[in-house]
Amino acid sequence: MTERAGAVILGGRPATLLGNELKAGDAAPDFTAVGNDMKPVRLADFRGKVVAISAVPSLDTPICDMETRRFNAEAANLGSDVVILTVSMDLPFAQKRWCGAAGVDRVITVSDHRDASFGTAYGVLIKDVRLLARAVFVVDRQGVIRYTQLVKETGTEPDYAPVLEAVKGLQ
Repeated sequence: MTERAGAVILGGRPATLLGNELKAGDAAPDFTAVGNDMKPVRLADFRGKVVAISAVPSLDTPICDMETRRFNAEAANLGSDVVILTVSMDLPFAQKRWCGAAGVDRVITVSDHRDASFGTAYGVLIKDVRLLARAVFVVDRQGVIRYTQLVKETGTEPDYAPVLEAVKGLQ
């Protein structure tokens, strides 16, 4: 498996990501994560829709909390043909609890804790801590990545404007 040393900064230190770096124009790899209901969730389940995938280290941290709440608020203006997934290594039970407490009802949270299927396929699995790096991918209706953003410092929010522009441009 490809290792990308120093690809992101975690806690002020360079961290190694596992998996290949994906770019706009690449086919979006399918992955299997676990939904809050403990059932498998695959990217293929959303074929025919525009999908924004937000990878975060943990919903129980301030930046991930703010990011997911922001995408939840933005989802209200994006229509039913857009799906926003937030993927983390948090257990499905913790994700469900967090969504209920935060009032998040438009973003679909999924857990990559079992196999790191998403993290390795999208090149955002942090090797030493087995968490996901902060990144956003926008996938078109045909399953092609149209936008990527790997946030260099995991303690920083993504730049929302280009993500939302990419999503709106595909509607």
